[in-house]
Amino acid sequence: MNVQQNKVFGVTGWKNSGKTTLMEKLISYFVGKGLKLGTIKRAHCGFDIDQPGTDSYRHREAGAQEVMIASEKRWAKMHELQDEGEQPLSELLKEFGELDLVLVEGYKGDTHPKIQAVRPAVTLKPMNNDKANNIVALAAETPVVAADLNVDGPVLDLNDVESIAAFISDYVGLDN
Repeated sequence: MNVQQNKVFGVTGWKNSGKTTLMEKLISYFVGKGLKLGTIKRAHCGFDIDQPGTDSYRHREAGAQEVMIASEKRWAKMHELQDEGEQPLSELLKEFGELDLVLVEGYKGDTHPKIQAVRPAVTLKPMNNDKANNIVALAAETPVVAADLNVDGPVLDLNDVESIAAFISDYVGLDN
């Protein structure tokens, strides 16, 4: 899959800023509009989607580098990185099929365009000091001064999913 075929946009923010809730709302909104959507969530710690004792877990424990589990409703592929190290977002995006949009939660240091979720009760610490993170807008719970967070783009209402979705659609050039 050519990564450029899928449009990519991210949601980032500090812990407890509302990014996962915003992601859930955006996913529901875009799927409700008939879009084929994919997501990637950056996990900060080691994680395991498999459970000890299952056959697929036993396959990995025995040394398989890739294990696929499939049923009539879904399939999942687990890839053990071993000594490879964490894969960059650009490589992970290649794993997707053809989609209308891929929403990325986290990956604040990557260069894809993203909205920073902001809840002043949590922090107003900027994530975009040098513009390298490509934060193009804020989604704020309450009015904040975008200049204080070093963002040139708009400040959107964190609770107005339609406005945020419209901004994303315009930004990536969706035809919905």
